[in-house]
Amino acid sequence: MCDTSIIARIRDEKIAMELIHFGARMQVLEYETSLSRRWLLKLYKEVKGCSPPKGMLPFSADWYMSWEQNIHSSIFYNIYRYLQKSEYGRPVEIMLKAYWLYLGQSQTEPNEKPVLELTRAWTLLRFIDCGMINHTVCRSCGGNFITTPEYMRQTFTCSLCFPPSRASKKTTLPVSGMLSASA
Repeated sequence: MCDTSIIARIRDEKIAMELIHFGARMQVLEYETSLSRRWLLKLYKEVKGCSPPKGMLPFSADWYMSWEQNIHSSIFYNIYRYLQKSEYGRPVEIMLKAYWLYLGQSQTEPNEKPVLELTRAWTLLRFIDCGMINHTVCRSCGGNFITTPEYMRQTFTCSLCFPPSRASKKTTLPVSGMLSASA
């Protein structure tokens, strides 16, 4: 740690605290900062008041394809893409800002977990970077949605235009303009 700057360490600690506040897992903290695991554990316990959850990160793209998860993931990713074009900073800082804006649009109850938790949002960006998930335009509404690569070879209709029969009416996201091609 002797060769890292104090400013870089403070920036990493600030990012780590924001990630912890939003519920990031330890693997995300280790990937996005240069802080030691031991330091991150201490920081996590101080911020959250408990040890971090254990277990593996999500590893399947299928979760993002369910109707409600797809809508939330697509909204987050469209916000992220917009901020990428208009903001400067590290990708993790842009992701944190996009997630904060997504939470503002998701309208969950105070003690209710959002549909798209931070670790899943972070994993979504990793899946997009490696080509496991793509960005596709709905042929009906023209909105941009995340899809698996097989949808690139066929026309795609989103779950807002053609909701599945089992879809409940509980999703109350203000999606007008959030998924448009201009985002």
